[in-house]
Parts: sequence; C-alpha cells; structure tokens
Amino acid sequence: MLLLSCVLVALLCAAGGQKDPNVASDRSAIVHIFEWKFDDIAAECEKFLAPQGYAGVQVSPINEVIILNVTNRPWYDRYQPISYRITSRSGDEVAFRSMVHRCNHFIVRIYVDVVMNHMSANSGDVTGTGNSRAYTADFVYPAVPTALETFTIQPAAFRAMTMGTMLLKESELSGPHDFSQTTQDVREQIIDFLNYLVDAGIAGFRVDAAKHMWPQDLQYIYSHVKNLSTVHGFPPQTRPLIYQEVIVYGGEAVKRGEYTSLGRVTEFNYGTYLGQGFAGDFPISHFYNFGSEWGMLDGGDALVVVDNHEYQRGSGGTNKTAQDAGTFMSWPYGYPRVMSSYYFYNYDHGPAQRSSPAINADGTCGNDWTCEHLWRQMYNMARFTNLVQFTCGTSVTNWWDNGSQQIAYTRGNLDFIAFNDQYNTDLNQTIQTSLPGGTYFDVISGEKQGSFCTGKIVSVEPDGTAFIQLPASENDGVLAITVEVCAYKHFALTYINKPPDSRIP
Repeated sequence: MLLLSCVLVALLCAAGGQKDPNVASDRSAIVHIFEWKFDDIAAECEKFLAPQGYAGVQVSPINEVIILNVTNRPWYDRYQPISYRITSRSGDEVAFRSMVHRCNHFIVRIYVDVVMNHMSANSGDVTGTGNSRAYTADFVYPAVPTALETFTIQPAAFRAMTMGTMLLKESELSGPHDFSQTTQDVREQIIDFLNYLVDAGIAGFRVDAAKHMWPQDLQYIYSHVKNLSTVHGFPPQTRPLIYQEVIVYGGEAVKRGEYTSLGRVTEFNYGTYLGQGFAGDFPISHFYNFGSEWGMLDGGDALVVVDNHEYQRGSGGTNKTAQDAGTFMSWPYGYPRVMSSYYFYNYDHGPAQRSSPAINADGTCGNDWTCEHLWRQMYNMARFTNLVQFTCGTSVTNWWDNGSQQIAYTRGNLDFIAFNDQYNTDLNQTIQTSLPGGTYFDVISGEKQGSFCTGKIVSVEPDGTAFIQLPASENDGVLAITVEVCAYKHFALTYINKPPDSRIP
C-alpha cells in the first residue's frame, strides 16, 4: 500500500509537459549508452536494462555525419552532421526503428541526442556515413539541402570584437557551420526530423548546444513537435521530454533560466559539486541541503549527471571521484542520467573499433568499453532509488554526519544510505534509520542469488536505530538498505503488446 501511495504521489507531482521523462512509474534513471550500435542497445533493453529497473536510454546522434578519418574516427564526428538521414556508425534507419520498437516493448524509453545548432566544420569535399557528399568549405550540403543564407556567418573581426549573448547565438561553435534557426526553411527541416523521430516511437530529445540557439527559436521549433505516439504506448497528449545542454557555471552572458520554460536543462554544477566534495575539496557533510539552495536549478527543471563524455575524455577514462559520487543518486534532486561509455586513450579518442562490447564473465565489459551501467554499485543504486520515485519521492530525514567525510540519511521510512569517504577512518556509529525493525541486506555490497542475498547484513532495532559499520579499507565506501527484501525488485517484464523483435520500419 505504501508503494502504491508513492506511485500516486509521483504521478501527481511529476513535472508536466516537456519536463516529464515519460517513463514507467516504477523506474528511474536514463542511461547514456555512448556510441553503442542500435542492435546492441535493443538487446540490452531486454536482457539487462528492463530487468534492472532502468527507465530509458539516451543514444548518440543518429543522423548522417562527416567521416573525418576512416581508420581512427574521433568521438566528435558524431556532432558534425551533413544530413538528417538516419545512418551512423550505430546503424541504419531500419536498425534504429527496430531498436526503438524493441526497447518500447519492455517500456525502456529512447531519447535521441539531436544536433540542430550546426552542420559540420570545414573539411573540404567529403563523404558522410550515408554516402552523401558535402562541400563544407562552400557551406553546401546537398542532402539537406542548404542555402548560404541559412547559416549565420560572421566575419572573424566581428567575432573577435563581439561579446556576450550575440556572440554565442550568432557565430560558429568552434568551427561547425552555425544554422540560423530563425530561418523558416531551417526550422521546417528540424521540425520534420524531430517529428519523424516521434513517429518512430522515441520519448524525448537531448538538445545539443542549446545555449547557442535563441530561446524564442527553440520555442517555435518545440511547439511544432508532435505529441508522443500512442501507437508506441504513450498516453494521449503526452509531450516529449526535452532536456537541453546549457553549459553555464556562472558569469556567462547566457542564463540557464532562459531555457527552463522550454524543458529541462542539464545541471552541470551537480556533478562538479559532488566531484569536489567526494574528492575532499570540502566536507561532504555540506551536502545536507544539496540542491537549489546551492544556486542550482529547481529540481523539477534539472537533468543531473555526475559524469559525461566531456569529463571522461579529459581524465583518460571514467573519473573515479565521479563514480563514487554516482551512488549519491538516491538524493531527491533533478532527474538522473547515468553515463555508460568507453575508455578514452586520448582527448579525441573514438569508440572501440570492435563491433560490440564484449561482456566478461563477471558481467562487466571488455575490449575498451567501460559500460558503467553494468557495475553492481550503479544498477543496484538505480533499483534502490526506484522505490521512492526519484522525480517526486520521499523527502530526506534523519540526516547524520561527522562534520567531515561521513554522512548518512533516510528517505522517509523506506531507504537508508551511509557514506564513508574519509581517508583511513572507519565509520562505526549507531544511527537512526527510521526503517522497521528487522534484518536487512546491503544492496551495494551484494546481489540477490535465488532466494538469498550476498551483501552485508544490517540489523535494525525496533526503535529504528542500527549500528552501521563501513571500514575505510572497503572499496565501495557506501552502504544502502531498503524495506524491500535485499532491495531487489526483479522488474516484471511488463511490455506493450507487440512483438519485441520486429524489424518492420
């Protein structure tokens, strides 16, 4: 009855319109599966994402892009389109539509990373991933098609002198030729592309480089995008989720608030602050009021990440501090997106060249794919979070800290979590959990295997207190328990009544 009440509250409190993630009511967390092939994502929806309670997948840009280097393709060629044809290193249009259909069958929603600010940078006469030609130095993209007046071309001297908002909106972004979204022809082509994706069954969009486009132009485009397709299981009059890349850390001319009326905005400060705290730059005990009081967006306006491909390529791979901070996703702020990527050997390194990630015996990935969504700590925390409905869940109670790098808190009387990020110091403390008395299994350190759990055991007294132990020598440094047995809800594969393996466009 308590879980049903939480679901009803979440439905009433969920952000409306283009801020609603449009996911199953008992799931949370979008996974950014960076650079996977469509067929592999479809299989992952069925065999892992749905059973583990993940809500959706963000895919890399799907449309035709420039081929910068045939043998060693950098990651960023995905963000240099030359047409809106669905053909990329992830697959063709048939594979894309099949992936969306198969994932929707198991109610794992698909969100497409869309690049509509620009086309490619100057690279001469080139061929794209769909064999289209482009004459980039002349701003000619026959497969779109384009005319010179559809671009916001600014003389170099003007770009050097102009500061502030005009510079960001009306000049090229580090080379790629900037579209003018004020031009009706450009608007119509973008709208047609987005509506095609809606008809294919996607649940929303991540809008790349949103801060480089005028909010009024985006408003026009978004308002002409269709409601989601009822054929693919969405309720009537459902708007697609829109979350926008607006990289603002403070002091910039562009403000995130200019875009929050249009949809969610990625809150990059979220990962920055968590990374600083878990790296020891300041005590994590400061996180007791983490959220809008820190100058971040209102939680209903924010999509939050602790890691992304931009951070990873700068660190050579997955940032360890960001990994630790990822377990903080049970905190009730924003809507979470988990990064799942590959190892970056250098700043521009492209994805592993083998066709698919290799899955090791322990369930992790091999051949240079990191696949963070497969890590026990990550998917167990996603399941842990699902119980209290992340978007509008139970508030934090019983905050405890040691004034430094040890904290604990409860979500209502459903979940309890403790962190020990303090170097060479054990956490041994009796803490109020508010959970009913009984025996619980730690979901971070273990798994459910048949009718048993392999994690550590925590005994909660009748008054709700428990003696929590987190030795400094442990790898995880986190302990989490929930009112569900082992916090393991093997999600029934509820699905839309259509064949899961159909490849019909």
